[in-house]
Amino acid sequence: MDYLTIPLNALHKKKDFNCGNVLLDNYLHFQAKQDIKRSLSSCFIFADEENIVKGYYTLSNAGIKREFIPEDIMNKLPKSYTHLPATLLGRLAVAKSLAGRGIGELLLIDALKRSYHVSVSSIASMAVIVDPIDEGAIGFYSKYGFILLPDSGKMFLPMKTISGLFL
Repeated sequence: MDYLTIPLNALHKKKDFNCGNVLLDNYLHFQAKQDIKRSLSSCFIFADEENIVKGYYTLSNAGIKREFIPEDIMNKLPKSYTHLPATLLGRLAVAKSLAGRGIGELLLIDALKRSYHVSVSSIASMAVIVDPIDEGAIGFYSKYGFILLPDSGKMFLPMKTISGLFL
């Protein structure tokens, strides 16, 4: 299965990565490798032929409280589940030098594809959730069908919707 990204490794040159958001830059520079070692998240890198990082995203397992799920979806689920399995797309960033070229969209599609395939092959997940960092991120994810979950601040895209992209 082909992906646009590969897991972060020692060959990736990340020290000069700059997406314009200090939190996202610092995460890649200082924390991503530690999170991988601790099994807190996986980090997937989009890099050029010289291994210079041009974008990245992170994925991890997550749960979402039943009461945060849209009612029309919640009503179709067994009442015994208080937390529902989801995949967290924790971070997504593109180098400022590539801004406006659609790389963010390609990284999102790559993350959704990876999440979908894991969901159907090995670890169930009913949705991908994101925790947008700012209003710009809310606008970005909204364009792709993510639903704002007002009580949690997170956004939600059902795996059923995602499956339609890859079947």
